[in-house]
Amino acid sequence: MSNEETTLESDLLVIQGAAKVIAKEEDPGPAILSILRMMSQLLGLNRGRVILPDNDDIKSDLKIKYSYGLTADEIYRGLYQSGEGVTGRVFKTGQVALIQDIDDEPLYISRSVSRSTLPNESVSYIAVPIYTEEKTVGVLAAHRLRNRQREFQRDVALLQVIATFIGQSLRVQSLIISKTKTLQTENKLLKQRLTGRGIKYGIIGESKVLIEALDKAMQVADTSTTVLLLGESGTGKERFANMQHLASKRSDGPFVSINCAAIPESLIESELFGHEKGSFTGASVMKRGKLELASGGTLFLDEIGDLDFDLQGKLLKVLEEKVIQRVGGTKNIPIDVRIVAATHKDLHKAVKADQFRLDLFYRLNVYPIKLPPLRARGADISLLTQFFVEHANAEYERNVKISNDALGVLEKYSWPGNIRQLENLVKRSVLLSPNGVVDVEIIDSILKDESGDGVLEAANISQEPSLVSDIKENPSVVSYSSLRPYLKVSEDEAESLLEALSVSKGNKTRAALLMGMTPRQFRYRLQKLKLI
Repeated sequence: MSNEETTLESDLLVIQGAAKVIAKEEDPGPAILSILRMMSQLLGLNRGRVILPDNDDIKSDLKIKYSYGLTADEIYRGLYQSGEGVTGRVFKTGQVALIQDIDDEPLYISRSVSRSTLPNESVSYIAVPIYTEEKTVGVLAAHRLRNRQREFQRDVALLQVIATFIGQSLRVQSLIISKTKTLQTENKLLKQRLTGRGIKYGIIGESKVLIEALDKAMQVADTSTTVLLLGESGTGKERFANMQHLASKRSDGPFVSINCAAIPESLIESELFGHEKGSFTGASVMKRGKLELASGGTLFLDEIGDLDFDLQGKLLKVLEEKVIQRVGGTKNIPIDVRIVAATHKDLHKAVKADQFRLDLFYRLNVYPIKLPPLRARGADISLLTQFFVEHANAEYERNVKISNDALGVLEKYSWPGNIRQLENLVKRSVLLSPNGVVDVEIIDSILKDESGDGVLEAANISQEPSLVSDIKENPSVVSYSSLRPYLKVSEDEAESLLEALSVSKGNKTRAALLMGMTPRQFRYRLQKLKLI
């Protein structure tokens, strides 16, 4: 048999063997190791390795995932940045690298395999990209002796064929992992619907911190105890309040809610207590207030920390005496109402700053429940996302799925806007998905848009006074499109508000832009902090 025939037979044996093990093995690991072994034993392509992205190490982009003929130390040292050396450049460019003599190539890095361990003659290095769906996902590489009868182009072509097999195997594994994770999430969601403690109240999740909050809430749900819900905006305080109502003996009565921060101070008293006809200009009819409407049921006072100081005293009297008087009225009206209050503020600090009454604080703080932020509920993000995807599909008549990689991005995000932000993002992503799949690009685009293209960070900008000085160096980069919708009034932001006013020479509209707020939000903060 001629050398050409022998070479062709070896090539066919490797290709047939590679096709066979790839088709047989569900796990690409054993199949790839078998292929690398055949490359070495039949073709003389030694120390074969498959280099893949290193998702577990932020210090490197690539690492040797599979190899044959390398020691543990050589594998450990095989870490590369994208574009670094021959291997990193193949990954970055997607182009084949054929180094006929590694000693003459300045780009070649002897990081994994020391030159002293290789034969004392000219050694070559071949690296080809591994593709899945026309995207470079890894690198297949091997050494060979330069002075061999086999042509280099034959080895390059054969490695490209093998890289195709490996790419398909990796793609199948990725699809299996993605499908498995999707099914696991769907099964968890189904289990939640069947056995979840808070599911019948619209509370999704199984994380430890959420279960602890649910257990604490359920301990007093069927009592008349006043409950104070503590937590950031968007953590589900109203759902917890509604749960307190539905799980109580008052469930047949009304559940009434009012956001104390959303109603102007001039109207909040009328909203709470109601008013008599003619009690003020425009009061053409008698109106019953929220306290009266909630009699026999539950009143949820959201953002109680923003209630006007004078009204705090009137509310305390209601809680103690169980009677109200409408604005402009003199008649005592008995009421039977359970109060559930909520705030994102530190009421201890508010009391010390004389912004909240101590006696009312003690009256409300009978049974405080701390609601965890979404960033502390990592185990719940995939469940919540799947739940919101289903609801968005039903609402918009779509049939959209979310990719495994996109879920990974959501699970790592800090969620300054908590559950409300996640729900809104999912709805937008469902509407924006062109091919029925919410992928990483869509999620990244929405998050980038929400954070103002990097100008305003995802954290609460009102808690970052230094950003004012950063932005004022280049104020033209700020626009209304980059405003965050999750700003909260904080006692600590007074200095930054005043600094923004100073930078803008008293122009409140411009100062609002500097702070990442609308003019209305800015003026509201100035008023609440008594700066104007």
